[in-house]
Amino acid sequence: MAEITKMTGKLYIVSTPIGNYDDITLRAVRILKEVDLIISEEFKEARRLLSHLSINKELFSINEHNENENVDEIILALVDGKSAALISDCGTPLFSDPGHLLVQLAIQNRIEVIPVPGASSILAALVGSGINFEKFYYYGWLSPKKDIRKKQLLDLKKRKEVIVLMDTPYRLRTLLEDVEKLWNKNMPIVLAYELTKAKEKFYRGTSEEVFRLAVRKI
Repeated sequence: MAEITKMTGKLYIVSTPIGNYDDITLRAVRILKEVDLIISEEFKEARRLLSHLSINKELFSINEHNENENVDEIILALVDGKSAALISDCGTPLFSDPGHLLVQLAIQNRIEVIPVPGASSILAALVGSGINFEKFYYYGWLSPKKDIRKKQLLDLKKRKEVIVLMDTPYRLRTLLEDVEKLWNKNMPIVLAYELTKAKEKFYRGTSEEVFRLAVRKI
């Protein structure tokens, strides 16, 4: 009798909405319904989305504090033939998010890794900015430490491409103030705020204008 070889599972990298649940793709919903387990950064955000979609699945957590400890159990489940979906709190997983170790180990164990694309805050901000972004430089999150952030901004000032920065709402005032002081006050910038949500707003103008306007509104 021929030996039956057990198939390994698949790891799906599933993009989730960045604010508006209506932005989730049909494929993402199907995958989340079909997989055996779902891996998220925070249970609270994952449960909120899954409840909205009427999906009830076993959840695993991977974040900056526990990825090294939890990843082996997930890999074993995948090797055993179970399928899993890695999701982010919002947007595309692995982008300023944990999960890189999981993907690396999955590849090392010959587990198929399948991206399921969806909403992207970066592209949403760029296409709504009104700026020509044929070439852009994504830097992401600046340091919360003042001296390091100042050096980062001075280094970025030398670049010629459109620069994309991200930050939390409670640090926007500090970011905009630093940009106004360290870059040219007349430099055109765009602040894309609360994308896809009810309070979505684009603030366009010079760094000085956007700082003055946004600080009053945010």
